Amino acid sequence: MLLVSMGNPDRAATGSDTRFEITASRARWLYDNDYRMVGRYLYDPPGSTLDKEIKPGELQTIFDAGLRVFPIYQDNARQLSDFTYGQGYQHALNAHDLASEYGFNRGTTIYFAVDYDAQQWEIDNHPQGIFTYFNGVVAGLASRGKKYFHGVYGSRNVCINVTAKTSARFSFVSGMSWGFSGNLGYPSPSNWAINQIKEFKVTNGTDTFDLDRNVWRLKAEPGVDSVNDTGGPADSYIAYVQRLYDHALAYESSNNVGTNASRLVMEYIRHKKHKGLQWWWLADSYDEGFVEYCNSRDMSVRNSFTDTITGYQLDATHLMATANGFLENSDPSDKQKATGGDIAGWGGDVMTFWANWRNSVDEYASPLTFCQAKLAVPGTVSSFGYTDMIEDVDGYLLAKHVAGGGNIVGWMKAHYNDGGGLNRFRSHFDRRWENATNARASCWDVLAGPAGVTVGAARLALITGAGVALPADYVLVPGNAEKLSQFCQGFSDRQLALIGLENSLASKYKENLATYRKQAAQRAAAR
Repeated sequence: MLLVSMGNPDRAATGSDTRFEITASRARWLYDNDYRMVGRYLYDPPGSTLDKEIKPGELQTIFDAGLRVFPIYQDNARQLSDFTYGQGYQHALNAHDLASEYGFNRGTTIYFAVDYDAQQWEIDNHPQGIFTYFNGVVAGLASRGKKYFHGVYGSRNVCINVTAKTSARFSFVSGMSWGFSGNLGYPSPSNWAINQIKEFKVTNGTDTFDLDRNVWRLKAEPGVDSVNDTGGPADSYIAYVQRLYDHALAYESSNNVGTNASRLVMEYIRHKKHKGLQWWWLADSYDEGFVEYCNSRDMSVRNSFTDTITGYQLDATHLMATANGFLENSDPSDKQKATGGDIAGWGGDVMTFWANWRNSVDEYASPLTFCQAKLAVPGTVSSFGYTDMIEDVDGYLLAKHVAGGGNIVGWMKAHYNDGGGLNRFRSHFDRRWENATNARASCWDVLAGPAGVTVGAARLALITGAGVALPADYVLVPGNAEKLSQFCQGFSDRQLALIGLENSLASKYKENLATYRKQAAQRAAAR
């Protein structure tokens, strides 16, 4: 139901959360009643009588019962005065430190609470406001080494806004607060993972405790079923790339092939999904011999991995196809122009996005408004989504690293495990465009500039193929050139906004990276 966010409060639900300790008997009750995950609090503020924080040994009790857990951080969070940048920053530091003490693994999402009906002006307000607070949360987690991702608990409107503006990984919707104006008339956030639908009292023999009943969305928030693991969310994929790279070196040696091992890895990962004539134009053909060589050694294409910076799943096939295209096509000498490399990355996506706007013009008359609402906005479904942009940017940076003599494994370790990705948008923007004027002009060029064979073919496939007039024809109608200009402005503005999102993240992370690596090593040695 759109107007009542909880829907049927008695429908099947496998998630829960509570302020009460989960003892062995309570864990058994949860499991026997079909619950499989429980949310527990990292912290109980001084002066509170709720005693709601996780107790020593409680996590293992939960795991032993076959349950998973997700951590929640709340320090008051019941009125606007509780939400400032400084409070968000300090809460993130405390949440990180407590989560580490409990042993929560790298890559866990911590849900920071907005436990009241925040109005839109309170979300946007500065210097006190929900958005400002979460900026502090982002910076605080970064200053501790970006071990954990931030999620948001609150009304639908709060979750939608916080996700779009701060890249929250998941939303925990306070759906049972049906009287909240922020739940009335708003859709569910696209990144919702948990929806709180009913609070009730559990009677378990002589024991009673309060429990919130939650709908747990499959294939979203995984919860945690162990602690004190030492790996990171991208480690297994980096190890996979290392194996492919080792095979590429051996293949080159045994076949006396004078190719680039990193290029072979890119080709292998993208060869199933990104192939055919269009990719021959953009990235050349792939080495079929190397594909057979890897397949005969029990390798297969792994399509995705978790981005260690945002927590979002990245499409590795798209990322590697983009990198392959940029490796085969140099940047234009004039940064206001576009090449086949751009088509393999952002240029192809922006063509699709243009067609998407033209097909949505009844809802979005303004192309600038369409870009603001749909272009690479976290938590928003779009033909040029947030992860599409990350994959385009990372593919470009990977290609430049390899073209400069580096290898794919070294880049992935530096980018995903050593903080390199924290500057991804700035690094890409500075190298590809240098300034907003060039970004706008290259967007225009890729859509409506003079077309070579590669760009022209892409326009026919991605724009005309979507049933939309080519931009070069569209601008012949009086007034339409201004709309194309607004579209390109929206593209450039979004690049600058993404840079703004990452600025505090990168500076705080790099400032403290060495310190927290040392501390993590000391903790690991002590265990």
